[in-house]
Amino acid sequence: MIDVVYMIVAAVVAFGALVFLHELGHFLVAKKAGVGVLTFSIGFGPKVLVRRHGETEYCVSAFPLGGYVRMMGEDPSDQAIDADPNRSFSQRGLGVRTAIVAAGPGANFLLAMAVFLLVFIVFGVPYRTAEIGGVQPGTPAAEAGLQAGDRVVLVGDRPIRSWDELSRAVRESEGRALGLGVARDGREFMVSLRPTLGQAPNLLGEIEDVWLIGIQSAGTVAVARPNPLTAAWLSVARTVEMTLLTFEVLFKMVVGRVDSTNLGGPLMIAQVAGEQAQRGLANYLFLVALLSVNLGVLNLLPIPVLDGGHLLFFFIEAIRGRPLGMRQRERAQQFGLVVLLFVMVYAFYNDLARLFG
Repeated sequence: MIDVVYMIVAAVVAFGALVFLHELGHFLVAKKAGVGVLTFSIGFGPKVLVRRHGETEYCVSAFPLGGYVRMMGEDPSDQAIDADPNRSFSQRGLGVRTAIVAAGPGANFLLAMAVFLLVFIVFGVPYRTAEIGGVQPGTPAAEAGLQAGDRVVLVGDRPIRSWDELSRAVRESEGRALGLGVARDGREFMVSLRPTLGQAPNLLGEIEDVWLIGIQSAGTVAVARPNPLTAAWLSVARTVEMTLLTFEVLFKMVVGRVDSTNLGGPLMIAQVAGEQAQRGLANYLFLVALLSVNLGVLNLLPIPVLDGGHLLFFFIEAIRGRPLGMRQRERAQQFGLVVLLFVMVYAFYNDLARLFG
């Protein structure tokens, strides 16, 4: 029972923070642009906690699976247009509206960078060492005399320390002979081997042709301590890497190249959040950064009712020279809502299927 409560609390704190900062991005840019903000809500449905400050109503609603910011004139039929057209969202220029909508996902990507930076500075950057955990018989590594416990320290004349660096060097060899510097029992020596073409799964589980030498990682982890400037660069690079990977996963799910049962919903988020929180603050913060990237990417999808759908409408408006008609937008919003509900139900079904095995 305690573990379940821990999971729920960890998930609510993480997701609540991500939703708050996403909506805060919309809110701050709207305020900066002089657009009136009527409601700032965490959650949907009936309002549980409400407090008004000036023209804005701040509230926590019953269903905490998202949030929203309602602005003056966001709906072109809103009477606020007549009351104060200068503060109406729909009456502002295309650039201002685009900036307000894009600020939500943008806030999620900035949060991911900030959290990665915090983790890298406080806890360091973890990486798998280039220590060999196993050698497959009959492979180039076995023929070269490599053994479990060996640690690769050179590829050619280039020093390496991580398993990723070693794997990249092997993949990029394209079958050319490699000279490896190996550390064993306090001494170092060189071996020469030629990678062979084989098959292995990538990060998404897809089997692909790659160059291999027949070794497995020992799984030992070390921590690098970068200076603040390097940590800042790594945080940006990691955020971009995770963003591109998330887009790739979603695309391959749609075309059927990645199993859609990998899609998870609130139960999986709660389970993973609880597990990572129990493993330590660094793991939990790392998960928060990954969830923030995922939330930013999902909101950029061109589905009406999401930020990406609004940006798609703005793109069409820029090409046509005028916005889509009210009826067209309403139909698109209804279609987007159906798609979003289907995805949410399917993700929840996947959660239940995993839960009950």
